[in-house]
This record gives sequence, structure tokens and C-alpha cells, in this order.
Amino acid sequence: MTVRLTEVQRLATSGARAVETFEADGRRYLAVPQLAYDAPGTPPGINGGTSNTDVLLFVHDGSDFVPHGTLPGVGGEDVESFTIDGRLFLAVASIRMGSGPYNFRLGSPIYEWVDGAFVPFQSALTTAAKQWRHWEVDGAHFLGVAQGHPADPGLSSAILRWDGAGFAPFQQLESVAGYNLYAFELDGEHYLAHADHALPSRLYRWDGTRYVEHQDLVERGGRAFLLVDLALLVAKIDGDSFVLRWDGSHFQPHDTLAGGAGGREFARVGEHVVRVNFIRGTPAEPVPDLMSYVYRAPELQLVHEFPTTGGTDATAFALGGAQYLVVSHGLASAASAATFTAECIVYRVDEGEV
Repeated sequence: MTVRLTEVQRLATSGARAVETFEADGRRYLAVPQLAYDAPGTPPGINGGTSNTDVLLFVHDGSDFVPHGTLPGVGGEDVESFTIDGRLFLAVASIRMGSGPYNFRLGSPIYEWVDGAFVPFQSALTTAAKQWRHWEVDGAHFLGVAQGHPADPGLSSAILRWDGAGFAPFQQLESVAGYNLYAFELDGEHYLAHADHALPSRLYRWDGTRYVEHQDLVERGGRAFLLVDLALLVAKIDGDSFVLRWDGSHFQPHDTLAGGAGGREFARVGEHVVRVNFIRGTPAEPVPDLMSYVYRAPELQLVHEFPTTGGTDATAFALGGAQYLVVSHGLASAASAATFTAECIVYRVDEGEV
């Protein structure tokens, strides 16, 4: 099976940290949270800029994605769309606000789609929120936030539970710099993987009433996970991303993913897996111009690469009988005078037999 990515459109964004797709009222949308704008007088570097930003919305008009307004969502790091009992929600993870010094403890908003638009539904107090994830276990709906900042210990990563009227606190997960949550089912059990940059990234198991620690997955630098058959892919920012293999009770080291350091996020596209790379080096001296990779599943052989500049996320969808992949970029090329001015790129994905 081969794969080809053909660029079809670019979307103007600034410091885009994720891209989410959803359908509402029969139309295809994209939501893009933005970490920062370039601004004179703000701190230099990839952790600078002004985070008084908005979440961008785009809608497909039959040929292209076109702007469809904005939503308040300062310092946007992630958005998660999901439905409960036919109701559509969009949760925004806000990592910070201000233009330096920054406030990392703030409200991350949750919106509901009502009469053709998103309206405020609830706000959750978060500390350097980096990702929301929604999942279900035995009919119960959970909404988890990966969060934490070493300079502001504040709140641990947290799980909220839907109580019929809103999302209520349910459980905390130890974190210092939580980055990602990934829920999955395997051998009839429910698991939740939590990525942390400063602490071990851990796998939790649902015991029928709560999540309990099951095993450590990576010592530090964890960013994201994806389950492919019995293999758990682990994206690591400061070293090789790798593959763990399920032995019936735990995941064991199995292989290294080709591509080196810089891993930030995974996406599944048909018979392939996309790994998006962010930076190599350090935040003070970043190298954002990297190749990101496509692997053929399930053997995870590297079959394609494409350029990214501070790549942050990818999402796939089908439209009009074709497959598409949208990749967000959080940083400008090192050759640019700008820091955050970068575009989301929409690709058509063509898969074929070898």
C-alpha cells in the first residue's frame, strides 16, 4: 500500500497548536486554536508573543474551506469536538493568557452548538492546559484535560464526568507538565494513557469505578499515543519515538519508529499512520524545519515524508469520496523573520496498492 499527499489549500493561522474537524448541520468544519501572535515588545522566542488570541473556525463551501468566524479561546493549545445525546460540544484548552509575564491559571471554555453556532456552555479552571479528550466507558461520558506547568504546580491533569447537566470533577492524574490523554479498549479492558513531559507517562486501567495506575510507558518527554492493533505508538519530543507491544497484560518495548526526535502527535489516515514532528533542539534554540512521516500500518514501515515547520497536529476526514488530511503548524520557518506566522495545510490523501 502506497500513499501520496497532494496539497490542495493553505489556511492562514498564527501559532496553530491543533486542528480539529467536525460536522454540524450537514457541513464540514475545522477549528484551529492559536497559541500566540507575533507582537513587538513581547518576549522573544517560541514561548513568547501575545496570547490574546481566538480559535479560528472554517467551513467547507463545496470547494474550499473558508473563514467562518472565531471563538474566544486565549492561548489556544487544543480543541476537542464530541457529542453527547446528539448535542455537539467543543472544548478549548487554554495554556496561558497575556503578553508576558503570562498567566497560566485560567478558564478553559467549553462551547455547545445551538441554532447554528457555538455558545458558551461551561468553563473549567485549568493550569497550562494542553489537551482535552472525550471518551466513553460503559455509557458514561468523560472529558479529560492534560495540564500542568513546572513554574506553577497548581492543578494536576484531571478527568471530568458528565452528570447530565455539565461536567463535574471526577479524578486527578499526577502531572507536572501533562501533554496528552489517549483512551482505548484492549482485551475487554478500558485504558487511559497520560503523556507528561517532566514525569513518567503512565498507563491507567479502569477498575469499574476509577482509573488506577497500570504501568509506566516512558520516563519523560512523552507527547502522544496511538494504538495500532496490539502496538502502542509513543511520540517523544526529546528522543526517538517508539513502539510498545502488548503481551496480554502489559506493553513491552518492541521497536523504534524511524524519524528521530521531535515527535508531537499521531493521526490515522486509512491504512497509514501520520507522525507530526514539532521541533528539535531546545525552545531557546529550536529547529522547526523538520520532515514529518507517514508509516504503513500495521507493520509501521516508513513510506512517505513531508515538510513541516513546528508541526503540531493532524486530523483526517472523508469528503466527496476523497480522503483529506489537515496539518497544523505552530511556528514559522527558521528562515522567516516571524515566529508564529504559519499556515495549516490541507492535503488530499491517495492510497494505492504497491
